Order: sequence, then structure tokens, then C-alpha cells
Amino acid sequence: MAAGGRGSAKERAAREVRERARLYEARVQHHQSQARRRRRDNIVATSVAGALVAAAIGAQALFYGVGPGAASDAPAPAETPATSESPAPAETPGETVSPEPTSTPSPTVTPDD
Repeated sequence: MAAGGRGSAKERAAREVRERARLYEARVQHHQSQARRRRRDNIVATSVAGALVAAAIGAQALFYGVGPGAASDAPAPAETPATSESPAPAETPGETVSPEPTSTPSPTVTPDD
């Protein structure tokens, strides 16, 4: 046997080849699984974005179709002042007489004590 009890150089080389092949196969499988995952994530994200856009368009259509943003068929009638039952102001005779201002008495001065 070889020194160290490990086997011959051919066996060691074969073992290294098997190990490299195993690592390579593991990397290939990992790469393929990552590619499948990215594709699935892209499909999900696109579907969600499409649904969100469709919901936004639907909400806008509803808002402007039946909601507060909807145009009314006929304008609402403007409120007109109702005729009141209060008497109309009486017509004044030809000339109006305004009262004359009265003279105010002047203040009286009180003597100082």
C-alpha cells in the first residue's frame, strides 16, 4: 500500500474526478432550479400587476359610471325663491316727510365746591 494508507494515485485521481463530477452536477441542478424559480416569480409578478391594473381601470369606470363622479342626465333644478305670503310693502304717498331733528339742550355747568 501507499504511504499514509490512502491508495494509489489512480484511485485518488478517480476519486477527484468523481468529486468534480458530483459538484458540477450539483451546480447544474442549482442553476436550473434558480432559472425555474425566476421564471415562476416573473409570471406571478406579471399576473399580479395585470390584475392590479385591471382593478384600477374597473374602479375608475365604476366611479365615473355610477359613483359621485357620474354625470347626471338632467341638471338639478336650481332653487327658486318661493313666493312668500308676507304682505308687499305699501306704496308711499308722493312725498315723504322726514322728521326734523330736535335741538339738544346744552349741558349745564355745575359749580365746583
